[in-house]
Amino acid sequence: MTDGAAGTGKRATKDQALYRKVAADLGREIGEGRYGSGGRLPAEGELAERYGVSRGTVRQAMALLRTEGLVASRRGTRRVVIGMPRPQSFGELLSFTRWARSMGEEPGGLMIAAETRPADATECVQLRLPEGTEVHHVRRLRTLSGRPAMVYLTALPTHVGGRVAELPPDTVSYTVALEERGVLFADAQHTIDLCPADTEDARLLGCRPGDPLLRERRCSTDPAGTPIEWSDDRYLPDTVSFTVHSSAAAGSLARRPAGDT
Repeated sequence: MTDGAAGTGKRATKDQALYRKVAADLGREIGEGRYGSGGRLPAEGELAERYGVSRGTVRQAMALLRTEGLVASRRGTRRVVIGMPRPQSFGELLSFTRWARSMGEEPGGLMIAAETRPADATECVQLRLPEGTEVHHVRRLRTLSGRPAMVYLTALPTHVGGRVAELPPDTVSYTVALEERGVLFADAQHTIDLCPADTEDARLLGCRPGDPLLRERRCSTDPAGTPIEWSDDRYLPDTVSFTVHSSAAAGSLARRPAGDT
């Protein structure tokens, strides 16, 4: 490669890094609500001056934000912020505790029951276990600032469940505690639907048996793709809602308090 070609390649790499940095910074500000839903971003020239980049770099950043579904362009106006909930991290979607604190709520947990028993048919499929394999099963009541919000049911392979069994009964977040003990959560598949409250759900949540609950079922895996958790979380429908945002480039799932539009 000639010196001229090498210099051109370096400039292209630098320009790419710059527009991605600008896009990341503006995306963070949009997520924080700095411009509001439907608000306008600063003018192209103002952004170029702020970041010390060319207008072309700003346009590239805007194009990236547009493909991510964060802004829209309207003829003759500055880019407009599309109203959407703050995207939540993998950790917040995985952990009730992290999510609650990110929303300014205080999470709580009450242990109801814990036992080691043979996995049922669904647990065997989800955790990829042979029939008759034992799992550690936990039922907990989760609260938001003292209010009943969700019944947490989870089945764990014994090598993970054994670590949960060692935790103090008042442990607020099993996910965080397991991560601190070397259990790494790398991927999760979420399924959201409705289910009727059973007698125990009704007793813990203060609803009636048969009332509809918002259910999130989740299978989490470690970095090797091995299942380490199968959860069945049952929320009172007036405590949270789930929002899916999608675009041509990406999609995201966000959980938020119900009524928080």
